[in-house]
Amino acid sequence: MELLRDSIPMVSLAVSAAALYARAASSRLRPGFPRLAALLPVVAFLAAAPFAFSFSAIVRGLAAFFLAWLAAFKVILLAAGRGPLDPALPVLPFKSVSLVSCAAKVAAMAALLHVYQFKDQLHLYVRLALYGVHMYCFLDLLLPCIPAAGGALGMEVDPQFDRPYLASSLRDFWGRRWNLMVPAVLRPSVYGPVRARAGKAAGVLATFLVSGLMHEAMVCYISLRPPTGEMAAFFLLHGACCVAEEWCARRRTARGWAPPPPPPPRPVATLLVLLFLSGTSFWLFFPPICRDGGEEVILEEWAAVAAFFAGAGQKLLRYV
Repeated sequence: MELLRDSIPMVSLAVSAAALYARAASSRLRPGFPRLAALLPVVAFLAAAPFAFSFSAIVRGLAAFFLAWLAAFKVILLAAGRGPLDPALPVLPFKSVSLVSCAAKVAAMAALLHVYQFKDQLHLYVRLALYGVHMYCFLDLLLPCIPAAGGALGMEVDPQFDRPYLASSLRDFWGRRWNLMVPAVLRPSVYGPVRARAGKAAGVLATFLVSGLMHEAMVCYISLRPPTGEMAAFFLLHGACCVAEEWCARRRTARGWAPPPPPPPRPVATLLVLLFLSGTSFWLFFPPICRDGGEEVILEEWAAVAAFFAGAGQKLLRYV
């Protein structure tokens, strides 16, 4: 990895070469073990590539999300002849579907970056709530670039968020509103196979377990520390609650009441979902990211990002 260290252009070229190799190999080999054996080096490369970005925890985390998780899972699905990738795709759509790279927009988060200067005066839970808003704003700015890029290539790509702050249940939040490219990958790779063999509840729990393990891996990429299990516990808890929600919904309609008892009013349900998400995030999601100086490192990087864009804006204004 020495050749790729601290070099976004070199990693981008290497990832593009890996995508072209995956397309060529899968076009010559039938789905199954031979294709899997040919594509395993690509999966290994995608898992190792984020470590090339030693200069930035944020860039390393983004690379882990897009390369080590989404792209690697899609390559594994390609080996099985499933998923969004297909050797018959033209070269540009093949690359854009599998290995997405978009520049982040940070201007809309300027207010949060300013507030972070006074973080020592903020209560811990206030800071964590702001980090949650920051994470949503960042992803909501970054991920819409993917449909835009797909549209430029003549592809139809669904939006990646659907107003998650209006979710009426945990199932609604995770399955239909939040970061939809993740469930789009986990459904064919984890949920479908497990559900076919062990039932719907097992499929849901297995999906959340895999999501938790991948989030553990992303925290390791970001912090360069061993996993703590808190991310896995967070997602397993939410998976169990989604299963419980489904069971309660079935019980409500299966008791033979006509009409069945109504669910809580939507504003109440949405408030309960947001409170549960906030409480469990404060407890399990954010601590492994913020522990042992991680909070300070990430905030310093965001301050550097803000300074970069402010400097670039000032230079641009000189020519206007």
